Amino acid sequence: MKKFLLLAVVTVLGFANVNAQKIKFGAKGGLNFASISGDNTKDIDAVAAFNFGLLSEIPISDKFSFQPEVMFSGQGYSFKDNDNLVALNYLNVPLMGKYYLTKGLSIEAGPQLGFLLSAKNEKKDVKDSFKTFDFGVNFGLGYKLDNGLNFGARYNLGLTDINNLDNSSSKNKNGVLQVSVGYFFF
Repeated sequence: MKKFLLLAVVTVLGFANVNAQKIKFGAKGGLNFASISGDNTKDIDAVAAFNFGLLSEIPISDKFSFQPEVMFSGQGYSFKDNDNLVALNYLNVPLMGKYYLTKGLSIEAGPQLGFLLSAKNEKKDVKDSFKTFDFGVNFGLGYKLDNGLNFGARYNLGLTDINNLDNSSSKNKNGVLQVSVGYFFF
């Protein structure tokens, strides 16, 4: 994983040197609709939470850009029977490739690294029940106005098992639908 992060940083810095005058930096925030999939999830409901963070857009050509982000992401799930909420908070690092279909409208896809910050169930710390690293892939749509305002909808498909319970063979993965509004400052 350290090699992957190093490669990502070197790539970003390489693009920064080539297109420094065109790089945009901004912030965004929005809503998450999160749940888990996998074993023993028929009595699980989605939860709503927030996402917010920083992003950069690095043009590679007129149609293609690289968009690294650092995002706080509230995720988790609830149990249907008793509305018992499991709140999972992640620091996510999406590394998105964006292809502009027309001016302003883009499709995006890319991997995401997730680092578990906290996990709570009824105000009780349950972080030890979950793995501290999550890997997934994102797919989405975006629209950017000339004034820097931008809108996005994205789905994060978790690819790794998040359970860290002894004597449990259950495997579960995150799934998060995100909608966001952002602004590029420069």
